[in-house]
Amino acid sequence: MTAVQIQNALVLCTILGFATMEWASRRYQNNVNATGNDTKLEILMFLSVLAVTQPLAIFVTSKMGAAWFPQYKGALADLPWWGMVGILLLLDDMTQYWWHRLSHTSFLWPLHRAHHSAEYMSIRITFRNNFFYYLMMPGLWFAGALLFLGFGGLVYAGYIVVKLLVILGAHCAWRWDEPLYRIRALHPLMWVLERTISTPATHWAHHAITNADGVGHYKGNFGNLLFLWDIIFGSAHITRRYPEQVGLVDDQLFGQERWYHQMLFPLLQSQREHTALKFGGRIYQDPQDRSPTA
Repeated sequence: MTAVQIQNALVLCTILGFATMEWASRRYQNNVNATGNDTKLEILMFLSVLAVTQPLAIFVTSKMGAAWFPQYKGALADLPWWGMVGILLLLDDMTQYWWHRLSHTSFLWPLHRAHHSAEYMSIRITFRNNFFYYLMMPGLWFAGALLFLGFGGLVYAGYIVVKLLVILGAHCAWRWDEPLYRIRALHPLMWVLERTISTPATHWAHHAITNADGVGHYKGNFGNLLFLWDIIFGSAHITRRYPEQVGLVDDQLFGQERWYHQMLFPLLQSQREHTALKFGGRIYQDPQDRSPTA
């Protein structure tokens, strides 16, 4: 099997594994209240990332590299695996941290809002975002450039699988970290783990509808693979607890935005009174400061 085939097989096993645990634990049946609107958005965004955005970034960077810098093709192929992983963590994962953090400012919030409009946590929302959120994500383009420079093979495949494992786990309706917190002997390990990678407890807090309970932290916990970036850059909030509700208060008050507005803004714009998905629109300002961009 090639590295790509191994990567794809492991990715499929990871998705099926988490899906099985969501179902077997009954967390999916009891907590995921998705509508048809949610399903269209999530399926189409997953397919667009898989079939359009990621291949496009790889194709364009490869063509640009071949046209402008042909002498550098494969130039970094002989780096040791740990060197490749370190560069990937900086140029892919750390840049994604900052892109995510910037997406919680008023200017970029419309491109990320769809990810927070889900009123449930599940692996199905992992790639739920605006189409242009991914198209403009620096890490995807850096990854394409690194592939041109020789970052292929099992190192890149392994990095992708591990990152997806952590990200899916952080969104999963089955909270894998919850029982581990109750085992006293594992407390030192969990202390290190929750400060290193994203976990359900830290990432669910980022999706909380409010910060008022001391658990929610939608203005932080931005890490994707590494939660360490939140520790380093001062945006971490660790409670080992889970918010009672996730989602957006303006959707609760005024109804969910249509999937095509969430996915294709600014090409398609909402007609809702309180919305971030139209030019000049303003989201509802809750007196308890429950807006993720407030």
